[in-house]
Amino acid sequence: MSNGPIPLSKALASFDALWSPRVVTRVNDYDVRIAKVEGEHVWHVHDDTDEFFLVLDGELRISLREPDAERTVLLPQGTAFTVPRGTEHKPHAPFGAAILMFEPSGTLTVGDRHDEVPDHVDATTGHMLGI
Repeated sequence: MSNGPIPLSKALASFDALWSPRVVTRVNDYDVRIAKVEGEHVWHVHDDTDEFFLVLDGELRISLREPDAERTVLLPQGTAFTVPRGTEHKPHAPFGAAILMFEPSGTLTVGDRHDEVPDHVDATTGHMLGI
């Protein structure tokens, strides 16, 4: 892991895989991850942790299944949103996006409970950034 500044544009340019986050750095027991996304992820739940999203480029949508209804949150570039622990959600980016996530180290990208994982989604705890 780098002990100097990390240009996020350079970090994002270092990989092409979609829905396959890279760990940029760690803050205490949390990973700061970046990912390129396009299309749909999978419905999933993180039982014990919130999940923070910041849209660096493009637009991300997060569908949520809440007790009273299902809704979709629209996140344009520069916006952030936290999915509360225990909330079933599905990120999707019809036109592509670059995102930053902040979550406890070791958190699986498909949560603790999820639908079947399609081939285009990397079920991982994050890959170390190779720059």
